[in-house]
Amino acid sequence: MAGGNRKERRAAGKKDGITSSTGFQPSTEIDEDGVNFILKHPDRSGPKGKTLFELADERQRELDKLKPANWRQTESNTPAGERPFNDEDPIGPIGNAILYSISMATLHLTLDVIVYTQYREEVIWREIFQRAGTALPIFFLLVYLLHVDFSNRFPILRNIFFLVVSITAGCYMVYSGNKHGYFFVMKAAPPIGALWIWSVVEMSLPYAASSALAVFGYLWWNQFNFF
Repeated sequence: MAGGNRKERRAAGKKDGITSSTGFQPSTEIDEDGVNFILKHPDRSGPKGKTLFELADERQRELDKLKPANWRQTESNTPAGERPFNDEDPIGPIGNAILYSISMATLHLTLDVIVYTQYREEVIWREIFQRAGTALPIFFLLVYLLHVDFSNRFPILRNIFFLVVSITAGCYMVYSGNKHGYFFVMKAAPPIGALWIWSVVEMSLPYAASSALAVFGYLWWNQFNFF
């Protein structure tokens, strides 16, 4: 009986043009509610309640209230026996000394080659590398002493020191190049030039600008040539 009813319903559905067993007949027509639903703009007003970030922030504040009053001062992620991380000087004075001294030794070598080339002398590489190697530990010691915590506690005095060094070295470079012979310049220019450039790099911008103005003023006042 049930099977006969199914056959009759299928036959009736085929006569009415229904192909699905659910009785749904597709149509291309749409009513007014459908049109309004399609044209409806999405809700961009934002969340109506608290976001997950706000809930997490509230929970974090509740947990912070349960901690001691000075927990932020005592909290540290630095393992015992290691130097705390400092964003201003992350590699410490020894790291700065290594990087600066190698750079200054390279600059010393470069200036040595330039001076040899300027006076059209044959470049003796063995002597050039030997002089740069001799200056390397001196540069290392100078940089290290001026990058320790004690030196960094007095930034104004530190800038004044480098200002004096840069002006002295710059003016001496200009004077030597115009008054002394080429052999003296070949010996003095590389270390003095390296100290001059290093002191300018170490200073803050106003002090570095003052140093440059002082050296160029000395050059102009004495009518020297800058080589």
